[in-house]
Amino acid sequence: MKYVLWIGLVFVLLLRLLAFKQPYLDGQKIRIRSFVSSEPIKYSDSQLIRLYELKIYLPLYPEINYGDYIEVEGVVNENELKDPVVREIRETRGLLYNVREKLLESIKIALPEPHASLVAGVTLGIKSGIPQDFSDILKKTGTAHVVVASGMNVTLVAGFLVNALTLVFSRKKAIPLAVFGIWVYALISGFDAPIIRAAIMGSFAFIAQRVGRVVFAWKGLIFSALIMLIINPGWIRDIGFILSFTATASILYFEPKIRKRISFLPKIIRENFSTSLSAQIAVSPIIYLTFGQFNIFSPLINTLIAPVIAPMTIIAGMGSLVSIIIPGFGKLIILLVYPLTSYFIWVVKLFT
Repeated sequence: MKYVLWIGLVFVLLLRLLAFKQPYLDGQKIRIRSFVSSEPIKYSDSQLIRLYELKIYLPLYPEINYGDYIEVEGVVNENELKDPVVREIRETRGLLYNVREKLLESIKIALPEPHASLVAGVTLGIKSGIPQDFSDILKKTGTAHVVVASGMNVTLVAGFLVNALTLVFSRKKAIPLAVFGIWVYALISGFDAPIIRAAIMGSFAFIAQRVGRVVFAWKGLIFSALIMLIINPGWIRDIGFILSFTATASILYFEPKIRKRISFLPKIIRENFSTSLSAQIAVSPIIYLTFGQFNIFSPLINTLIAPVIAPMTIIAGMGSLVSIIIPGFGKLIILLVYPLTSYFIWVVKLFT
């Protein structure tokens, strides 16, 4: 009976994959009406959004933001909408969007560039404001993945919420509230595949704690993969989805072995290096084949910057939240991350 759930999920996924058809054909002229569900990527002369698995490159202006409603038409060509023409853009200003904007504004007021963009990317997943020269440095050093809201951020938020809520409530009551907080954070940070994966895994793990069962990381990873692919079979070809799951699986398999072999190193270095190197083992070939880029020093660079990511996220997150109520005090809290961002920037520039 314990395998019924897994067999059922695999069976449903197979049915979804067999029934799934590419919604658009090459050469087909289409019109898309949709809300922008992830942060647009800004380039020097364009901005990239993704709608219904299609890449859409639009002019820098009018500026498009996460949550906006857009109507655009063009011709499909190899998973891209060519010659797109925007027919309508409608700003949406819901509660979560307004909170996200206030958090971003507080970070920009407190810190100069590229420190502000670095913190906004790490904490909120907002990549649009990163200066082009700094973005190029991140890509060259293999650290671009850090400047996005990721599974690590979800883990930090979940851990912080559980620890804070257990001061007031029992653990059984705190866990459902923490799960709710995970999904609120996922919405604020941009509903990208890595965030969704981490939110599902985090929710699954906490719910399992709530009912008193032990959940292993591999089960959480496989479960989240099945659920996501059942919801959207098109994700099976999404490079972000592939990299996210490959990195997680690689860490689960290789990290304990690597950590054991470098047991002579100090704990903080051993843990950061083993995690970074284990992720790179499986991810690097995919990155090279897909983007033609790979930095041999990437594991070392990621090891050096890893210790500042968690405190940067927590301090900036708390400071920006406080800024909504007490702007001056919140700014002082955010300024505490400046030494951390300075170290981060120094390290990545050192290897370029």
